[in-house]
Amino acid sequence: MSATIVLRGVRKLFGQVRALDELDLEVDSGVIGLLGPNGSGKSTMIKLIAGQLRPDAGVVRLWGLDPFTSPEVFRDLGLCPEQDHFYEDMRGLDFVTALTRLQGFSSAEARERAKRALARVGMEPYADKRMREMSRGMRQRTKIAQAIAHDPALVLLDEPLSGTDPVARADLIRLIRELGDEGRCVLVSSHVLHEVESMTREVVVIRHGRLRAQGDITRLRGLLGGRPYRIRLGLTSTVDNAEGEARRLAAALLGSTLIEAASIIDGAAVEITTTDLDAACREIPKTARDLALTLSSFTSPDADLESLYRYLVQR
Repeated sequence: MSATIVLRGVRKLFGQVRALDELDLEVDSGVIGLLGPNGSGKSTMIKLIAGQLRPDAGVVRLWGLDPFTSPEVFRDLGLCPEQDHFYEDMRGLDFVTALTRLQGFSSAEARERAKRALARVGMEPYADKRMREMSRGMRQRTKIAQAIAHDPALVLLDEPLSGTDPVARADLIRLIRELGDEGRCVLVSSHVLHEVESMTREVVVIRHGRLRAQGDITRLRGLLGGRPYRIRLGLTSTVDNAEGEARRLAAALLGSTLIEAASIIDGAAVEITTTDLDAACREIPKTARDLALTLSSFTSPDADLESLYRYLVQR
């Protein structure tokens, strides 16, 4: 069976600007974060997949089909665009119902689907509000509702959390994870890295219209051979002996060939540098036990999505 989305040699020009340049990509089910700096081609790629733009070169396939010659694929595609384009005097329920009817549902079924979708995004109490009366966060939730009301297998979300408050963001992140767990392919474009990391470990990074990396965050970080990791270690200690115990641990760790450097942070924590994260993660607790020390925290500021992204887009 063909992957949900396949792009091969895709190029898209706007005048002399290459928005996408020989882009190859293949994704299937689950939540995939689409990352890249402003102007990298994320929104252009989503519009190509959604059938809003034609590629100037290369092919776009959804389930093995060309969307421009097989319009039936759009029955299984839901799109939440970055921009707002509403009929401002329509009520939220009527807006979602109207768009759901375009998928071929009867008026009654489209309305029921719209109600369920609005309830799923937390807009049930505001379904009768007119679009012009809604806050930006409400409008964003309504856009997501219309993208999922027809139960699509592929959901394209372009900056879906833009303008939402912290509670709404947490709710929508949970919803996006649920959509992926249900077996859908959910492609989420965002520039807020910690939000993407809370949705998924699978990312696609593009820069200058080209694919820079694709895969699990941890695996991608591990492929950056020779790039050092910092690990910060907190200790359970009394105020009187905190720095002394931190120095004992740092000195012991420096005796290992895995550890390239060690320093004391804020007088009570140790930061070490290693190029072998997995081996160091096994060595450090053993060393602490041998010294009768208790670790209270164990974090790596270089093993997260932000670190990986910064390396990939700044090279």
